[in-house]
Amino acid sequence: MPRAERADESKLEGGELEGGEAGFTLLEIVCALAIVALLAAIALPRLPLGTSRPRLEAYAVEAAAVFKADRAAAIRRGALIATGVDALTGRVVSGASGRTIRIPRDVRVEAVLPRYCNGRRVNAAIGFFPSGMSCGGVLTLARGAAAYEVRVNWLTGGVEIVSRHNS
Repeated sequence: MPRAERADESKLEGGELEGGEAGFTLLEIVCALAIVALLAAIALPRLPLGTSRPRLEAYAVEAAAVFKADRAAAIRRGALIATGVDALTGRVVSGASGRTIRIPRDVRVEAVLPRYCNGRRVNAAIGFFPSGMSCGGVLTLARGAAAYEVRVNWLTGGVEIVSRHNS
């Protein structure tokens, strides 16, 4: 039998192959999707998910809000209020309300704080006086090329956030 005749015998009239239809079955598609989902479930947790630049800025804004609230509380109460700043653990603790901000470990936290304030030794804190003045300090939050400094002015007690780009 010539080759051309054998090739024609393997096809049915509608152009379909004898063994089945061309295309994918629903079962094959479901199996392929299950494999892709399994691979995604294994691979996604291993991707480095870190603190984004907007989230880093949000932490700086939260820290500034705690400083401002403690300054306002010192003025309102007529008493010294100290905001705790622990760069090693990445925590800022309000002296007035006890509110704690926890900075993630992937963020580099640096603090420039006074050793003495108003003639007293200070341990990792920025003090706010009833007059509105403070002991001053700088809290730096950095990740990658992005960094934000939360600055507390020692004379006015004012708080500002400054964006700084590392190179």
